[in-house]
Amino acid sequence: MPTFEQLRGYLDRVNIAHHIRGRIRLRLQAYPKELPLPDPDDTGQFQALIEQTPGVRSVRINPLARSCLIEYDPRVIPDQAWKDFIAGDSSAAALILEHILRDTYQEIIHAQL
Repeated sequence: MPTFEQLRGYLDRVNIAHHIRGRIRLRLQAYPKELPLPDPDDTGQFQALIEQTPGVRSVRINPLARSCLIEYDPRVIPDQAWKDFIAGDSSAAALILEHILRDTYQEIIHAQL
């Protein structure tokens, strides 16, 4: 499994397709060749793991469209965090999201061991 830093390196391929307070759709421009394509059977499990992320209410993944719809609690994840994090900015909002994602990633890694 790629490291958190490796995954973060793919953010230049992610666009915000749509964003309103509490709901964001992310779209992957092109699937990285160096990452294995997700197995359709694993999508539900991956989705369930993401939904355990603090502040995330629900997730819908569409592998064919390379998109992911996330409903989130803006009291936990500030609206500006998404744009700043994807852009690589080190704003306070982006750092909140990065810490949440990093902690969730670590929990996923430990659960797989």
